[in-house]
Amino acid sequence: MTKKHFSAAVLGALLVGIGAAPARAAGPTDEVLSYHADAARKGDFIVPGLTWGRARDLHADSGFRAAVAGPIYAQPLFWRSSGTAAAGQLLVATEDDTVYALDAATGRTVWRQSLGTPVPRAALPCGNINPLGITGTPVIDPRTQAVYLDAMRLDPQSGAPTHALFGLSLRDGSVLPGWPVVVAAALRAQGVGFAARNQNQRGALTILGDTVYIPYGGHFGDCASYHGWVVGATLGAPHAVTSWHTAAAAGGIWAPAGISSDGQALYVATGNTMNARQWEGGEAVIRLPPDLRFSGRSADYFAPADWRALDQRDADLGGVAPVLFDMEGKPLALALGKDGKAYLLDRRDLGGIGGALAAKTVSSRRIITSAAVFPAGDGVLVAFEGPGSACPDDSAGGGLTVLKIGAGAPPSLATAWCGAVSGRGAPIATTTDGRSNPIVWMLGAEGDDRLYGFRGDTGERLFVSSALTGLRHFATPIATPDHLYVAADDGLYAFAF
Repeated sequence: MTKKHFSAAVLGALLVGIGAAPARAAGPTDEVLSYHADAARKGDFIVPGLTWGRARDLHADSGFRAAVAGPIYAQPLFWRSSGTAAAGQLLVATEDDTVYALDAATGRTVWRQSLGTPVPRAALPCGNINPLGITGTPVIDPRTQAVYLDAMRLDPQSGAPTHALFGLSLRDGSVLPGWPVVVAAALRAQGVGFAARNQNQRGALTILGDTVYIPYGGHFGDCASYHGWVVGATLGAPHAVTSWHTAAAAGGIWAPAGISSDGQALYVATGNTMNARQWEGGEAVIRLPPDLRFSGRSADYFAPADWRALDQRDADLGGVAPVLFDMEGKPLALALGKDGKAYLLDRRDLGGIGGALAAKTVSSRRIITSAAVFPAGDGVLVAFEGPGSACPDDSAGGGLTVLKIGAGAPPSLATAWCGAVSGRGAPIATTTDGRSNPIVWMLGAEGDDRLYGFRGDTGERLFVSSALTGLRHFATPIATPDHLYVAADDGLYAFAF
């Protein structure tokens, strides 16, 4: 199989100001600097050349070959600015604690940086990744021309599992001055305890202003003592960290999309807490200011009214990060939970306990991974992995559901269409101009391991690949002006159109 490159936003359009998140501009996707193309985590890619007709002709690019060692859970990033090859570079992080920059046209390794020894499963209280290295998707800052990430590694001195934050130059992969930051040590200097061995870092990082933010949860199995954490490291003075964590035990922030941002605040979804007698941060969407000082006001969080029952059932709200979008000029957020429900929230006032604008059971199974949002008529469409509760009871009601959120007071939630995909991938959407030729792409990761493409308006299947090897659950593709790219163990697949 072949493998290849991805693109997203123009540098000048990104530099809106020091207080703005590095989000994609409202134009063609020319660089991919973060998970799902922008900090809002919408997963909508504008690719002028990718029409419905060209999607039918998608094919493996035989001119691309990439040699990458190690399991890959993180989404690749794409950087195409001055000083890089004409086609740009792919940034790939592996569980071997290695970061690669690959020429996007050929797959040739431009640079490779090893960040230490990943942690074997036997050194952790529980988990399902072995070894554990870089799992959360890194983030690129175009101002510093660097990529930032968290590496779980064995401490070079003590040999103990630890989380280290790195800033790497995009030019040659060298470690930037002042990095790495050992998270536990930086927090301990402030009198804050952080049990690095018990904390996993699965969610994507984000940048807001001059700070990179990193989410943490527990390991698979909910073992040992952990919390949901957000840690912020200032880009120019990384050891000056800030932090917030759930008051109750557990409440992990572990969704693949990690932390969402609208350029003003951060939004996270937390998982189930343990032995909480009152609400203490779990099963919630929480809005945090840049200084991470949570207000505790109902306007700054939402939790379902039955949060206690969700705790007892391990039915996390935290399996999908909040997706942020506007509809009819109103700033909204959508949360999807393991309880199979969709919760539509007003970002101006999240509503506190039970305060959703609309809530509805939309899936007959727990919802995990990430959603994609794209415009449609007088509302928006939302694609997610899971069998829709209103899908027909046949093969067409498989693993992909697309909701229609209709304008109104309150807004409506209804199933638009269902697609047959076997696997646990995270969908994205492409359009040619922001509205036309919508296509939903999804991987059957750890299922049939194929890449699927569906018309976004009707659900008609446009493309299905042959089986790919090495896909990991929650895997998501990226789209560029002339390719789709898929990360898999030991390499990348490239599909040209």
